Amino acid sequence: MKKSLPNACPYCSATMRPSAMECLVCGTEIRGRFRHGLFQLLDDDEQQLLEDYLLAGFNIKSLAGDSGMGYTAIRGRLDRLIDHYRELRAHETAQTAIIDQVADGKLTAEEAAELIAGAEAEE
Repeated sequence: MKKSLPNACPYCSATMRPSAMECLVCGTEIRGRFRHGLFQLLDDDEQQLLEDYLLAGFNIKSLAGDSGMGYTAIRGRLDRLIDHYRELRAHETAQTAIIDQVADGKLTAEEAAELIAGAEAEE
């Protein structure tokens, strides 16, 4: 089974972010602060469900036939997946708004860091 990148720090459980990429051909490496795609923040089971649903042509009945799970169970899992994705998206939107306020001079970097840390602590 392929291992995916961890989303949470194994030490403190804070959100982790990718910071380096390497070319597989020439070995060139780039370091920086890269944005996670929101789909990468879904857990392995959610990503697998999304992939299975995609491959089933976004058809729940087809997915039910392929997986052996019932329609109602799949619908419930998809609803939870959608809710989780909406939460991730709202969190990202809130962080972007805070960063925009820093850029506009409405917040200091310290105030923004406190707001973001407070929002992550609530999760």
